[in-house]
Amino acid sequence: MMKIAIFASGNGSNFQAIVDYIKAGNLNCSVELLVCDKLNAYVIERAGNEDIPAFSFDPKAYSSKEAFETEITQQLNHYEIDFIVLAGYMRLIGPTLLSAYPNRIINIHPSLLPSFPGKDAVGQAYRAGVKVTGVTVHFVDEGMDTGPIIAQKAIEVSPGESLEDIEANIHRLEHELYPNVIANLLEKELRGEIK
Repeated sequence: MMKIAIFASGNGSNFQAIVDYIKAGNLNCSVELLVCDKLNAYVIERAGNEDIPAFSFDPKAYSSKEAFETEITQQLNHYEIDFIVLAGYMRLIGPTLLSAYPNRIINIHPSLLPSFPGKDAVGQAYRAGVKVTGVTVHFVDEGMDTGPIIAQKAIEVSPGESLEDIEANIHRLEHELYPNVIANLLEKELRGEIK
């Protein structure tokens, strides 16, 4: 069984969606570790409720990104992690983790990339007045939301929808798409199709 680590920085709704999908028997892997860069994020409580170990850290306590990514890599090795799933982790991944997990780190982003990369993607799309938005799952590289796209799913924005309405719809879409994509990717990984 594949062992994954989920990286998150906040509430952890995607973390929970993935864990629930596994518990329902739809995803053949185990979440062995939560990595969180905010010491008081709610996702840590979610992990505790699921008996999943959490490594939380304050990036400012380290001399560099390389220093905290080295410690993260040690944690990942300890738990024998095969794959990293970013789920609302609000930091760029650096060379230390990228070289330790080549083509083994994925992210979900709340827009149809390459449109609206970076922070506040839903707000960017809302202010641009788009008629269609959506979510993207992609491999992680050194850029901000620039890695190869794995899957996308679009939704229409109805006239008069508020930013909150769109955010709620995007979250629902993320919770449907991401666990399915993870399941497909891990099957490909087990068959040796991901290089």
